[in-house]
Amino acid sequence: MAKLVENVYGDALFELSKEENKVDEIFDEVVGLIQILDENPNMVAMMTHPHISKDEKLQTVETVFKGKISDEIIGLMRMVIEKDHFGQMKDIFEYFVSSVKDYKNIGVAYVTTPLELSSEKKEEVEKRLLETTKFVSLEMHYEIDKELIGGMVIRIGDRVVDSSIRTKIYNLSRELSKVQLAESVSE
Repeated sequence: MAKLVENVYGDALFELSKEENKVDEIFDEVVGLIQILDENPNMVAMMTHPHISKDEKLQTVETVFKGKISDEIIGLMRMVIEKDHFGQMKDIFEYFVSSVKDYKNIGVAYVTTPLELSSEKKEEVEKRLLETTKFVSLEMHYEIDKELIGGMVIRIGDRVVDSSIRTKIYNLSRELSKVQLAESVSE
C-alpha cells in the first residue's frame, strides 16, 4: 500500500532531524510553522494556487523564511512545492510532530469533565496518567462538558477511559432494557 504524502515527507524530516541531532530545534520550528499556516490561510491559498508558478512559490518561501527557520525545513518546503503538495504541508508538519512525540514518549491526553478542575486536581490526574502509561510526560488538554453530570472521560490516542455518570446511566439503562426484553421473550 502506498504511503500517504504526509507520512513520506514527515518521516524524511524526522529521520533527517535525528541524523543532524536537531530534533528539538526542528520540532519547535515546525510547531511555529503550523501556527503560521493556521493563522494565514491566504498564504496557503497562494502557495496552492494553480496560476502561480512554482518559481514564484519557491521565491516566496525563500523570501519569507530564509534565515528564520532551518535549512532542513526550507529544503523540505522546496521539495513539497516542486511536487505540488503544499496543500498537505500542515499535515506533513503534524505527522512530524506526532512522530517526535512518539519518539520522546510524550503522550497527548484529552480530559473532559463536567466542571473546571482545580490545578491540584489537574496535577493529580496527570500524575496518575503518567503512573499508568508508558509516557514520560503528557501534553494535557482539558475540556468541560456539562452533560457528563459527574466523573470524567480521558482519551489518550485511541484509548478511552469513560467514568462519567452519563455513561454509567446509559449502560445501566441498556442492561435494564435487556432484562426487560428477556422477561418479555420468556413469557
